[in-house]
Amino acid sequence: MCGFVVVAKEDFEVKVFDEALEKTVDRGPDMQATLAVKKAVFGFNRLAIMDLSAKGMQPFSALDCTLVCNGEIYNYRQLEQNLAGYSFKSGSDCECLIPLYRKYGLDTMCKLLDAEFAFVLYDEQSQKVVAGRDPIGIRPMFYGYNEAGHLSFASTAKALMETCKHIYPFPPGHYYDGEKFVCYDDPAMVARMKLPTPQEAETKIRELLIAGVKKRLHADAPVGYLLSGGLDSSLVCSIAAKLMPQKKLKTFAIGMDQNPIDLKYAREVAEYLGTDHTEFIMTRAEVLAALRQVIYTLETWDITTIRASVGMYLLCQKIHENTDLKVILTGECSDELFGYKYTDFAPNAEEFQKESMKRVRELYMYDVLRADRCISANSLEGRVPFADLDFVKYVMSIDPELKMNKWGKGKYLLRQAFANQGYLPEDILMREKAAFSDAVGHSLVDDLKAYAETKYTDADLAKAQDKYGYHHAPFTKESLLYREIFEEFYPGKAKWIKDYWMPNKTWENCDVDDPSARVLKNYGDSGK
Repeated sequence: MCGFVVVAKEDFEVKVFDEALEKTVDRGPDMQATLAVKKAVFGFNRLAIMDLSAKGMQPFSALDCTLVCNGEIYNYRQLEQNLAGYSFKSGSDCECLIPLYRKYGLDTMCKLLDAEFAFVLYDEQSQKVVAGRDPIGIRPMFYGYNEAGHLSFASTAKALMETCKHIYPFPPGHYYDGEKFVCYDDPAMVARMKLPTPQEAETKIRELLIAGVKKRLHADAPVGYLLSGGLDSSLVCSIAAKLMPQKKLKTFAIGMDQNPIDLKYAREVAEYLGTDHTEFIMTRAEVLAALRQVIYTLETWDITTIRASVGMYLLCQKIHENTDLKVILTGECSDELFGYKYTDFAPNAEEFQKESMKRVRELYMYDVLRADRCISANSLEGRVPFADLDFVKYVMSIDPELKMNKWGKGKYLLRQAFANQGYLPEDILMREKAAFSDAVGHSLVDDLKAYAETKYTDADLAKAQDKYGYHHAPFTKESLLYREIFEEFYPGKAKWIKDYWMPNKTWENCDVDDPSARVLKNYGDSGK
């Protein structure tokens, strides 16, 4: 991960700019640089992953362009082959963006990238500042307007709070051409659906996920793995272990000191794969002590995002404090493609597909946001194989009938894709997964709810309807606790997040008032 700030030059105040840039330093503590050009001032905090030398430091300047990019360009070697005549100065994967922009223009450049990225580029020839973000929104970026109407960009919203009155998330799959925002890719929208047999779909899913993991193993810095013991993170680890049989993976798990459901399963996977496995335990006191920092880091008030982030934040903090790792592979983005517990209640294939499309488009506000902020706040880079564009687009194109739960087992197609292949023990491959906030121990959510009960009365909750009614007012004392902390840091900015993450309330058995799968009738063996 890296962090950047880009502001209009005429609005440049050194002290304010330095303070804004400092708010992204946790994303990139290795090196810091600023560069003023004719129309803008660039600031960059680097976490060195590719080309660890100073040559890989940004901003990059070449061909009358200046660039900052927080990203991983997985096909950069292939792209460099189309850039004969350009003399590369570093081994950084992001340096190729400038000659790509010059050769192909903004639209084609963005469409050529197999990548996770957020970039801002100043074109001296046109004197325009342009920007773009990857289709899933893996890398964060916000933009804002100051009182003079000038546009600024930053990796996090907090970095723009002092300079911009109006701040918005930069939409995934879009670029800004200096005048308007343009959608160049929507991975949730499939041009033509495919009708493979289950066996054909399973083979393709396996091939594409393996390819997605493989390309994310390349780094000049050491790599580790989050291993919850559930299906998704276990598959990522098992694929990596098969791809690198000569290496001993470093895996990490966390659980509460009471009933940490997944720790035993993570241990089983680690023993099966032969990883160098580390477990951390967190207490109620640690959870409550971290809550304010977690919400400040996340820039959200969403219930399920915050619940799931506490454990992940503390785990990444411990990894940062106790290891030399820089890159972390994680298992996010599978549920949006293959289904949640609540999508078992989808009334038909059309509704299942619509729900999946909605979740993929909103990933950047929920699971992807959680993974990015929890990992990057602890000076690590997160990589998400399930969000690989080729993988996402294929799974979204499969006949949704194949993805619906008709076998009494969620994500059946994904499980079958790796069955009898030696990747995982059968009991892990077929185990129902609990939500992360439950899997680290049911006591985590219970402790947060109990703490909120001590903070607020029923009257406080009633007043919150008026106080925060401008956008999705709190409806429980727990949600009031989170909103109060959020508004303290980011007053009046709640619209950064569209809504509370909740099951589809229009479906039978899904009209619940809590986002946890624990409240659903089909929770069953999940989390046991």
